[in-house]
Amino acid sequence: MRNKSFKKVLGAALGATLLSTAAYAADVKATMIIYLDPSVQFFNPVVKGAQDAAAQFGVDLDVQYANNDPVRQNDLIEAAAAAGVDGIAVAISSSDAFDKSICDATKAGVVVIGFNNDDLEGAKGNCRQAYVGMNEFASGYELGQRMIEKFGLKEGDVVFNPREIPEASFAVARGGGIEKAMGEKGIKVETVKTGLDLAEAQNIMAQFLIANPNTKALFGTGSVTSTVGAGAIKDAGVEIPFGGFDLAVEIVNAVESGAMFATMDQQPYLQGFYPIAQIALAKKYGLTPTDVDTGQGAFLDKDRIGAVKPMIGTYR
Repeated sequence: MRNKSFKKVLGAALGATLLSTAAYAADVKATMIIYLDPSVQFFNPVVKGAQDAAAQFGVDLDVQYANNDPVRQNDLIEAAAAAGVDGIAVAISSSDAFDKSICDATKAGVVVIGFNNDDLEGAKGNCRQAYVGMNEFASGYELGQRMIEKFGLKEGDVVFNPREIPEASFAVARGGGIEKAMGEKGIKVETVKTGLDLAEAQNIMAQFLIANPNTKALFGTGSVTSTVGAGAIKDAGVEIPFGGFDLAVEIVNAVESGAMFATMDQQPYLQGFYPIAQIALAKKYGLTPTDVDTGQGAFLDKDRIGAVKPMIGTYR
């Protein structure tokens, strides 16, 4: 009910803003901290959503990138809190690296919203006041179950689940969901680290498939492995089913062509919009931040992928 109440208030506030002839003054300050670097295109719609929310709700927004460096990310959190921002939106890519800095910020009165990645224990493991993003484990489990059912994966089979950053919370959770689904059927999951470079990831994945020709399916864990998965399968000269996560032009094309079975869309635009909107509403109206699951209805196969094509420009 809290999510519905928040969305109702958000909708009313947004509607009033759109009808107003004057924009809100930027009387709220917020910092958004992305754990990777600006070259990772997945976060383009996240930033766009955050910027749109900032414009609608009168937020002076500063977007920072941690470049996959936990020390830098902690420094950014601490610097934002010390500067007296009203709120911080932060991707919690580790379940322990940012606990102290986030708790210190909330104790100082800063509204902290996690987005995109969350502590694996959720609110029990971190002082953030809300999380906006996909239920990573549940989405991995759903994709695994759907692949088993669709392609008849069975006991004794081996599947491949490469991971860009194996230690990142999203990889642990999504991969864990896939492993649970496979484990229930006696299917073995093999994984390797691919990194974030598209060409390198594709080569690593193709080499694994060449060396392991009995692999029965491929699961992309994130935007990189899902973007290059169809290419890796082609390079390896094999024919196996492939499912993954996120949206990009290559992913949509692969699903439409049948080279990819389906992708799980976590709606990154909303992961940018809602945290900044919640920070503004907490500051202006005292509304309590609340979790928002952006992964509801995330399964996109060939029958459903067309509905999201108008958003592809935003995802680039």
